[in-house]
Amino acid sequence: MEFEFELTRPAPPLAPYVESVWWARGQIPYRRERIAPTGSTVAVLVLGAPIVQVPRNGTGERFVAARGWLAGPHDEPVVNAPTAETWAVGVVCTPVGCRALFGADPAPLRGRVVDLESRWAAAGPLRRSLLGLTEPRAGTALVEDALRAGLRPHVRGMARCATVVAALEADPRRPIAAIAADLGVTHGHLDREFVRVVGLAPRALARILRLRRLLARIDVHAAVDWTALAAEWGWFDQSHFIRDFRRHTGVTPSGYVAAQRREFAAGQHEPGFVPER
Repeated sequence: MEFEFELTRPAPPLAPYVESVWWARGQIPYRRERIAPTGSTVAVLVLGAPIVQVPRNGTGERFVAARGWLAGPHDEPVVNAPTAETWAVGVVCTPVGCRALFGADPAPLRGRVVDLESRWAAAGPLRRSLLGLTEPRAGTALVEDALRAGLRPHVRGMARCATVVAALEADPRRPIAAIAADLGVTHGHLDREFVRVVGLAPRALARILRLRRLLARIDVHAAVDWTALAAEWGWFDQSHFIRDFRRHTGVTPSGYVAAQRREFAAGQHEPGFVPER
């Protein structure tokens, strides 16, 4: 079956907390893939065959998701290995969205994949409703309804952390100390509050955002000037850049390009995905 994937970006009141809602159905043409971190929590409802998730670039605890999973914020890839045809609906939070959407503390979830229904009470009834649909694309509307119904927008420190996220999204190279000074708090205070609300330190999120921007700029079917690209996003030491790149994708820059060229046709590019045979 051809792999189908559709993504929507919800409007307010969900927009500050949900980056996207997606549904996917079909068979990936390779065995598994490494998916680079987004800096936020991801919830997935599994409607078909189980999907195996292994965080921390394949070194973390293996989780076989028969009904769904919640992947906490992470700064290394998650290995995604469907056991058969994929059929799933997912929610990608914004960095500040985990507690507001699911009532879950993101910090203990960092680098982990856990059962979704044990953390989000609405997941079980929502999954049953999704299974009853005759048109899978209608599932995103049901998911958004469930998210709106359970939304808890008043999280202590969220407004300040959302301001920090916006500043880093505008320029992920900006020093964290400068952002803290603009907000009138110490660097240490901001770090502690950010970890509580987001689950990652601001510096970790900044690195993730820089690498996401860099990957989006690459044309994998052309020559890549890694030195210039790295310098543009603040890496002037190549060994440091390669170390951060490998932490983010699980492979070296040349390995990343080779995997994408092998699996995707000219003109195609899936930033942050490393297919594996």
